[in-house]
Amino acid sequence: MSAANAEAARPEDARWMRRALALAAEAAAEGEVPVGAVVVFRGEEISCGRNRRERGKNALAHAELEAIDGACRALGGWRLWQCELYVTLEPCPMCAGAIINARIPRVVFGARDPKAGSCGSVADLFALPYNHRPQVCAGVLEEECAAVLRSFFRSLRARRQAEKTARAPGAPTLE
Repeated sequence: MSAANAEAARPEDARWMRRALALAAEAAAEGEVPVGAVVVFRGEEISCGRNRRERGKNALAHAELEAIDGACRALGGWRLWQCELYVTLEPCPMCAGAIINARIPRVVFGARDPKAGSCGSVADLFALPYNHRPQVCAGVLEEECAAVLRSFFRSLRARRQAEKTARAPGAPTLE
Protein backbone atom coordinates (compact mmCIF):
# COMPACT_ATOMS: atom_id res chain seq x y z
CA MET A 1 0.00 0.00 0.00
CA SER A 2 1.13 3.50 -0.73
CA ALA A 3 2.38 5.26 2.39
CA ALA A 4 0.88 8.47 1.02
CA ASN A 5 -2.69 7.36 1.56
CA ALA A 6 -2.43 4.87 4.45
CA GLU A 7 -4.33 5.72 7.59
CA ALA A 8 -4.61 4.21 11.07
CA ALA A 9 -7.80 2.59 12.29
CA ARG A 10 -10.26 4.60 14.35
CA PRO A 11 -12.31 3.28 17.29
CA GLU A 12 -15.57 3.18 15.27
CA ASP A 13 -14.04 1.20 12.39
CA ALA A 14 -14.54 -2.20 14.03
CA ARG A 15 -18.26 -1.47 14.56
CA TRP A 16 -18.86 -0.71 10.89
CA MET A 17 -16.71 -3.63 9.74
CA ARG A 18 -18.85 -5.96 11.88
CA ARG A 19 -21.89 -4.61 10.04
CA ALA A 20 -20.15 -5.29 6.71
CA LEU A 21 -19.34 -8.82 7.94
CA ALA A 22 -23.03 -9.40 8.66
CA LEU A 23 -23.81 -8.41 5.06
CA ALA A 24 -21.06 -10.75 3.85
CA ALA A 25 -22.70 -13.58 5.79
CA GLU A 26 -26.01 -12.81 4.03
CA ALA A 27 -24.24 -13.00 0.68
CA ALA A 28 -22.65 -16.35 1.58
CA ALA A 29 -26.03 -17.74 2.63
CA GLU A 30 -27.26 -17.00 -0.90
CA GLY A 31 -24.23 -18.65 -2.54
CA GLU A 32 -22.49 -15.37 -3.30
CA VAL A 33 -18.85 -14.58 -2.57
CA PRO A 34 -19.13 -13.17 0.97
CA VAL A 35 -18.33 -9.49 0.62
CA GLY A 36 -20.27 -6.79 2.42
CA ALA A 37 -20.01 -2.99 2.26
CA VAL A 38 -21.41 -0.09 4.28
CA VAL A 39 -21.42 3.63 3.51
CA VAL A 40 -21.39 5.85 6.59
CA PHE A 41 -22.36 9.53 6.54
CA ARG A 42 -21.86 11.65 9.66
CA GLY A 43 -21.63 8.57 11.85
CA GLU A 44 -24.76 6.88 10.48
CA GLU A 45 -25.22 4.09 7.96
CA ILE A 46 -26.92 5.48 4.88
CA SER A 47 -26.41 2.56 2.52
CA CYS A 48 -25.11 -0.96 2.39
CA GLY A 49 -24.46 -3.64 -0.16
CA ARG A 50 -23.36 -7.19 -0.66
CA ASN A 51 -22.25 -9.25 -3.58
CA ARG A 52 -25.12 -10.36 -5.84
CA ARG A 53 -23.27 -11.34 -9.02
CA GLU A 54 -24.51 -14.92 -9.14
CA ARG A 55 -28.14 -14.15 -8.39
CA GLY A 56 -28.21 -11.12 -10.67
CA LYS A 57 -26.02 -12.70 -13.36
CA ASN A 58 -24.26 -9.36 -13.47
CA ALA A 59 -20.52 -8.67 -13.28
CA LEU A 60 -21.26 -5.21 -11.87
CA ALA A 61 -23.15 -6.48 -8.80
CA HIS A 62 -20.31 -5.95 -6.31
CA ALA A 63 -21.00 -5.00 -2.71
CA GLU A 64 -19.21 -1.65 -3.03
CA LEU A 65 -21.12 -0.61 -6.14
CA GLU A 66 -24.44 -1.50 -4.54
CA ALA A 67 -23.54 0.51 -1.43
CA ILE A 68 -22.27 3.50 -3.44
CA ASP A 69 -25.41 3.49 -5.60
CA GLY A 70 -27.62 3.48 -2.51
CA ALA A 71 -25.62 6.30 -0.92
CA CYS A 72 -25.94 8.45 -4.04
CA ARG A 73 -29.70 7.90 -3.99
CA ALA A 74 -29.94 8.61 -0.25
CA LEU A 75 -27.95 11.85 -0.49
CA GLY A 76 -29.34 12.95 -3.84
CA GLY A 77 -26.02 13.30 -5.64
CA TRP A 78 -22.96 11.47 -6.86
CA ARG A 79 -20.37 13.25 -4.74
CA LEU A 80 -19.94 11.27 -1.53
CA TRP A 81 -17.21 13.53 -0.17
CA GLN A 82 -18.51 13.33 3.42
CA CYS A 83 -18.83 9.55 3.51
CA GLU A 84 -16.70 6.59 4.47
CA LEU A 85 -16.86 3.17 2.86
CA TYR A 86 -16.32 -0.01 4.87
CA VAL A 87 -15.84 -3.23 2.95
CA THR A 88 -14.78 -6.71 4.04
CA LEU A 89 -12.46 -7.29 1.05
CA GLU A 90 -9.98 -4.95 -0.60
CA PRO A 91 -11.71 -3.29 -3.57
CA CYS A 92 -11.05 -4.53 -7.10
CA PRO A 93 -10.12 -2.12 -9.95
CA MET A 94 -13.76 -1.51 -10.91
CA CYS A 95 -14.80 -0.69 -7.36
CA ALA A 96 -11.68 1.42 -6.73
CA GLY A 97 -12.61 3.42 -9.83
CA ALA A 98 -16.14 3.93 -8.53
CA ILE A 99 -14.75 5.06 -5.17
CA ILE A 100 -12.51 7.61 -6.90
CA ASN A 101 -15.37 8.85 -9.08
CA ALA A 102 -17.74 9.15 -6.10
CA ARG A 103 -15.08 11.20 -4.27
CA ILE A 104 -15.27 8.98 -1.17
CA PRO A 105 -12.51 10.36 1.07
CA ARG A 106 -11.88 7.28 3.23
CA VAL A 107 -12.00 3.55 2.55
CA VAL A 108 -11.67 0.95 5.29
CA PHE A 109 -11.26 -2.68 4.29
CA GLY A 110 -10.71 -5.95 6.12
CA ALA A 111 -9.01 -8.69 4.12
CA ARG A 112 -6.45 -8.09 1.42
CA ASP A 113 -7.14 -9.51 -2.05
CA PRO A 114 -3.93 -10.91 -3.55
CA LYS A 115 -5.68 -11.61 -6.87
CA ALA A 116 -7.54 -8.38 -7.61
CA GLY A 117 -6.91 -5.94 -4.76
CA SER A 118 -6.41 -2.43 -6.07
CA CYS A 119 -5.58 -0.61 -2.85
CA GLY A 120 -2.09 -2.01 -2.58
CA SER A 121 -2.13 -5.79 -3.09
CA VAL A 122 -1.97 -6.06 -6.90
CA ALA A 123 -2.06 -2.36 -7.70
CA ASP A 124 -2.72 0.87 -5.84
CA LEU A 125 -5.12 2.88 -7.93
CA PHE A 126 -5.50 5.41 -5.14
CA ALA A 127 -1.82 6.32 -5.46
CA LEU A 128 -2.13 7.28 -9.13
CA PRO A 129 -2.47 10.95 -10.06
CA TYR A 130 -6.26 11.00 -10.40
CA ASN A 131 -8.18 14.06 -9.28
CA HIS A 132 -9.18 12.28 -6.04
CA ARG A 133 -7.09 10.07 -3.75
CA PRO A 134 -8.96 8.37 -0.90
CA GLN A 135 -7.30 7.61 2.41
CA VAL A 136 -7.12 3.87 3.10
CA CYS A 137 -7.26 2.00 6.35
CA ALA A 138 -6.45 -1.66 5.70
CA GLY A 139 -6.76 -4.74 7.88
CA VAL A 140 -9.67 -3.83 10.16
CA LEU A 141 -10.94 -7.17 11.53
CA GLU A 142 -8.73 -8.69 8.87
CA GLU A 143 -8.69 -12.22 10.26
CA GLU A 144 -12.48 -12.35 10.62
CA CYS A 145 -12.98 -11.04 7.10
CA ALA A 146 -10.43 -13.48 5.65
CA ALA A 147 -11.92 -16.41 7.60
CA VAL A 148 -15.36 -15.82 6.08
CA LEU A 149 -13.87 -15.92 2.60
CA ARG A 150 -11.70 -18.99 3.32
CA SER A 151 -14.66 -20.89 4.73
CA PHE A 152 -16.84 -20.01 1.74
CA PHE A 153 -14.27 -21.11 -0.84
CA ARG A 154 -13.38 -24.26 1.11
CA SER A 155 -17.07 -25.22 1.13
CA LEU A 156 -17.44 -24.35 -2.56
CA ARG A 157 -14.44 -26.53 -3.51
CA ALA A 158 -15.78 -29.45 -1.44
CA ARG A 159 -19.22 -29.13 -3.05
CA ARG A 160 -17.72 -29.05 -6.55
CA GLN A 161 -15.52 -32.06 -5.79
CA ALA A 162 -18.54 -33.99 -4.52
CA GLU A 163 -20.47 -33.14 -7.69
CA LYS A 164 -17.51 -34.18 -9.84
CA THR A 165 -17.21 -37.51 -7.99
CA ALA A 166 -20.95 -38.14 -8.33
CA ARG A 167 -20.76 -37.65 -12.11
CA ALA A 168 -17.73 -39.93 -12.55
CA PRO A 169 -18.26 -43.00 -14.76
CA GLY A 170 -19.24 -46.00 -12.68
CA ALA A 171 -20.28 -43.87 -9.76
CA PRO A 172 -23.30 -45.21 -7.92
CA THR A 173 -26.57 -43.46 -8.67
CA LEU A 174 -29.28 -42.57 -6.23
CA GLU A 175 -32.52 -44.28 -7.14
